[in-house]
Amino acid sequence: MTKNTKIEWAHHTFNPWIGCTKVGPGCDNCYAEADFSTRRKVVQWGAGQPRKHTAPSTWAQPLRWNKEAERLGVRYRVFCASLADVFDNEVPVQWRIELMSLILQTPNLDWLLLTKRIGNAAGMLETACRAVHAGREGWADNVPANVWIGATICNQAEAERDIPKLLAVPAAKRFLSMEPLLGSVNLLLPTRTWANSCGTLACDHCCNGDRCDDPTHFARGRPDYTRHCRCPHCRGTGRGRPIDWVIVGGESGPNSRPMHPDWARSLRDQCQAASVPFLFKQWGEFLPSGADADDPAVPDVPDTRLFWSNGEKWDCFDGQRAGLDLVARVGKKAAGRLLDGVEHNGVPA
Repeated sequence: MTKNTKIEWAHHTFNPWIGCTKVGPGCDNCYAEADFSTRRKVVQWGAGQPRKHTAPSTWAQPLRWNKEAERLGVRYRVFCASLADVFDNEVPVQWRIELMSLILQTPNLDWLLLTKRIGNAAGMLETACRAVHAGREGWADNVPANVWIGATICNQAEAERDIPKLLAVPAAKRFLSMEPLLGSVNLLLPTRTWANSCGTLACDHCCNGDRCDDPTHFARGRPDYTRHCRCPHCRGTGRGRPIDWVIVGGESGPNSRPMHPDWARSLRDQCQAASVPFLFKQWGEFLPSGADADDPAVPDVPDTRLFWSNGEKWDCFDGQRAGLDLVARVGKKAAGRLLDGVEHNGVPA
């Protein structure tokens, strides 16, 4: 397969437009703003600033990828809008309609629409889809099989706020991009022992609101926003389904914040218990003491390059030090992507 990106979880990146506004802690050190706003001065970042529509040659690329994928009998994953947000309120509606038309013309591509504005997704998708179909058919009426909807989750607060919103969006697959991971997160994914439990989200037939009335479906009082609904009325509607994929990574760049290894380990273990594909993208700039470096030139974290994780500058571990008090800035390449010596490359089938 050909690739035009070094991102581990996609074959291609496509930017229909460029520009955005920071909306959360994960945006603090935005690489796209630093590159395209500050350095290249292509477009200004921020509220009220116009987004820049990309060139026709850029928009022609997915059509070529689609033909190649069809010829080779493969599917390409396309990360859409790495330099923007598809569901940005300040993007002209017509641009999203144009993007929807392109998505529907490329059935051999799996479009990964990752957003920090998941609350906008359902309405904007419905509007764009109805425009393409001249009002006859909306998104919820016929969910495209080649669109995966993802939400960026950096901490527990964002998980509790945004995962329910993600699961309310009908989609072929749903995923989480937990990069930069800035704290420990309990996703409360359903385990194998709950495989036949009844989900609650958007189930109008067997559940009441967002809580299930049948105590045999799951343990009462347990948060339930990731349950897989097996109700025959809901099956196949794209509702009440679980998270299909979790991507985890530390932050990179000059002002990056270190990631505690226990945060990543916990998510790995949660995914394993729930049979959810897990991809560990990177450590970022910092390698924890005792962790494996991908670069053989960095076999151990040298004492001369250590930073106190609980010091004033790196006070971001929430007290979860677990005997691991030190991290070293060794660079993204050297830190690599081995988690406890293993490279995790899980992807949904």
